[in-house]
Amino acid sequence: MGKVYLVGAGPGDFKLITLRGLELIRQADVIIYDNLANKELILLAKDKAELIYAGKKASRHELPQKDINALLLKKARENAVVVRLKGGDPFIFGRGGEEAEFLAGHGIPCEVVPGITSAISVPAYAGIPLTHRERASTVAFITGHEDEKKTASTIKWHELANGPDTLVFLMGIKNLDLIAGRLIREGRDPATPACVVQSGTLPTQKVVSGRLSEIGPIAKRAGIKPPGIIIVGAVSALREKLAWFEKRPLFGKKVVITRPHHQSMKLANLLSENGAQVIRMPTIEISVIAPNKKLSRAIELPGSYDCIIFTSVNGVSAFFDTLFGKGKDTRSLHGITVIPIGDATASLLAARGIIPDRMPQQFTSEGIIEVLEGLGVKGKRFLLPRAKEARDIIVEFITSKGGACDVVPVYKTRLPKKTNPPVEKPDIVTFTSSSTVANFIKLYGKDALKGAAVASIGPVTTKTLKTHGLQPSIEARRYDIPGLVEAIVEYFK
Repeated sequence: MGKVYLVGAGPGDFKLITLRGLELIRQADVIIYDNLANKELILLAKDKAELIYAGKKASRHELPQKDINALLLKKARENAVVVRLKGGDPFIFGRGGEEAEFLAGHGIPCEVVPGITSAISVPAYAGIPLTHRERASTVAFITGHEDEKKTASTIKWHELANGPDTLVFLMGIKNLDLIAGRLIREGRDPATPACVVQSGTLPTQKVVSGRLSEIGPIAKRAGIKPPGIIIVGAVSALREKLAWFEKRPLFGKKVVITRPHHQSMKLANLLSENGAQVIRMPTIEISVIAPNKKLSRAIELPGSYDCIIFTSVNGVSAFFDTLFGKGKDTRSLHGITVIPIGDATASLLAARGIIPDRMPQQFTSEGIIEVLEGLGVKGKRFLLPRAKEARDIIVEFITSKGGACDVVPVYKTRLPKKTNPPVEKPDIVTFTSSSTVANFIKLYGKDALKGAAVASIGPVTTKTLKTHGLQPSIEARRYDIPGLVEAIVEYFK
């Protein structure tokens, strides 16, 4: 018998998942997820996990609840670790109680992993504290969309209108006028501050505020749509002072990342922290060359080299995977000068137990050459594990100065097998290498860049863009990922 875990995915921002929830997503054999669960979380599942979309958008269910219950039962009986991933918290208007009750009735072990409900997190991201010593001592959570099978409402409207200081309605956007009208009829002051938040905690967050009597028309004029929540109470007025989320420099900007998917996390995180809506459109796939006899021979005789130059994290990964696979460790590189091309490559070397001996000031091949000029090349032998397709500027410099350089291709780049459709009206498209430029144009054409700011990581990438008739709007002064984000933020200031 397997086990089912009802896991709260949080309100939208995938970083608001709990540690326990993240742990189970990575362990699950089967993940059955709803529309409101951030799809970034699904990408963290193990390779062989079965992913099943259960839907549940407003007014439309991909799978009826009885079918979801049957699916949970079936998968658990197949001895699987089943994660039922639900937006927000499973037990706050998420039907988690119904699912847990069904599983208990069939003898299926079930564990509940609470999530951060939108009822508390979305107001926080809108700058609204639900309680405040001077303004609100009580708060109530109310469904804005009751079960259609009910013959009459079971919400105690009179008590709500005259009781709790703060009211939070979930799933009530379509019924906003009815909710506001009913509260006023039951005694709530029409001038009570109210707020509606669409897509809270996400870069697409949209907020409108006004008096309770006017909030419906205000939201309609602003084009507010589900999913969203409604906050009624004096604390809503604090948003004017406390709003923070929308003030981040890239808030709401659609930023396309063209890096390989497995290498895009750092750039995505930095952009997200600045408020951007990150859209992954990988234009490259990396494949390690294996078996690699040339690399194996070089590793068997590392002492014959004076220096190893790593021009990417991919080269570091391939080299050390082969080194460790042969039962060797970092002691094999004793006495060899190690030079990486930039901070990310240096960090990965450090994680493998190697502190670089020299670092270029410019994170380009030209920067490496400056280091080699100071190091001296004549009579020395260099190892260069790199991509199969790469510029030969380093090799040409070494040989012209009387040195020897063994180029060992350790990985290949290629067009991805699956591509995403072009993004409609992106604000920024980022390019972190010449390959991302060339492949983007092959996949989507130059028209996909119309109206977007083009961001280049450095002069080599910029040169490739210009070769294709494209002038970048942004070029990083520091040729790495933090430098690129810094340049983008500066551009939009």
